Amino acid sequence: MKMNFLSVRDVTAEEFAELIKEALKIKKSRKRERVLSDKILALIFEKPSTRTRTSFEVAIKELGGDCIYLGLSETQMARGEPIKDTARVLSRYIHGIVMRTDSHEKLVEMARYSSVPVINALSDLEHPCQVLADFVTIKEFKGELETLKYGWIGDGNNVCNSTILACAMMKIELTVACPEGFEPDRSILRYAEKIGGKVKITHDPKIAAKDADVLATDVWVSMGSEHERAMRLVSFEGFQINSEILELAKEDVIVLHCLPAHRGEEITEDVIEGEHSVVFEQAENRLHAQKALLKKIYSRE
Repeated sequence: MKMNFLSVRDVTAEEFAELIKEALKIKKSRKRERVLSDKILALIFEKPSTRTRTSFEVAIKELGGDCIYLGLSETQMARGEPIKDTARVLSRYIHGIVMRTDSHEKLVEMARYSSVPVINALSDLEHPCQVLADFVTIKEFKGELETLKYGWIGDGNNVCNSTILACAMMKIELTVACPEGFEPDRSILRYAEKIGGKVKITHDPKIAAKDADVLATDVWVSMGSEHERAMRLVSFEGFQINSEILELAKEDVIVLHCLPAHRGEEITEDVIEGEHSVVFEQAENRLHAQKALLKKIYSRE
């Protein structure tokens, strides 16, 4: 049975917890396996990447498979070939598609016409693989999840959207602090509310930081938003994770950032390099989380 992973919503809470557990198990005993033996996956990346591309390539190869990287200009989609045609052709060559795109609709169409699994390696709506790794990190450092308070400070972007869904599934209390006009996707918030999520939206970062067990942020200017840089820097002034904000959180708070970081903008140098920061463990966990995901998808066959 084909299993796509386009959204955090594509797995149950139980499956999400199992993926976290498996990723931590993999991390403890990193070894080569044969789950993807004789399988080749295509990595279609319309946006550049360091962590996502490298972690997926290593994960695929450590699981016994291989991959083909296709950049923005390396497919006929760059010249207008319909995604449905690309999906149906690639499905006859390879055993899975990992796609990083500026449009979630493209991803959905790829999955609709593909006969092999499609994984969201980032879209404008969600970044579920990143958030899976984030929760592996939270579990690693905090243990039980349900009693935690999570504070997100910054843009209500794709990572924030996936964080909302994951917190709702894992019964974590989440407060999102963002400037007016930069709130998370409304459909995501409605879904989180429907499944019993405790999500609060505020325009005051101090409220999100108050007594938080976990604090997270992301860049203020994402890929594709560079033309809005000047406006965004003004809008996000005051939404920085710094020592003052950190003092409002719990003494053992951990700080997450999916990287790359613009130090001095959304987060200060002293915080990202400080004792509360787990951003490099978080980055490492991309590898282990994606291996767990790939094992789940391809062990179903």
